Amino acid sequence: MLSGVPLRAHAMTGPWVDTAADVLAWFVIVLVPVAGIYLFWKVHILPEIIAEKRHHPQKDAIKTLCILSLIFGGLLWPFAWLWAYSRPVMFKLAYGTEKHEDYY
Repeated sequence: MLSGVPLRAHAMTGPWVDTAADVLAWFVIVLVPVAGIYLFWKVHILPEIIAEKRHHPQKDAIKTLCILSLIFGGLLWPFAWLWAYSRPVMFKLAYGTEKHEDYY
């Protein structure tokens, strides 16, 4: 009975629908991965920024751990985060200061 009537699978028709779909596809294919990589990088350098701001005496080692975390896919990032917020207990006894030598 309805076999002679053409049925559409979408609600809108016209060339602008295809254009909008193409623009959305290019947005998803190009910009979303770039934004994801940028966000991944910014999150992974947060411990380095925190260590710099807090004048952490081992900021160079934290920076190295952040780079290694980027290489290993983020597995080391929580350790860098914790290390940036902690203070070494014996550092002042060994070196006589609680700040990195760059801050003097």
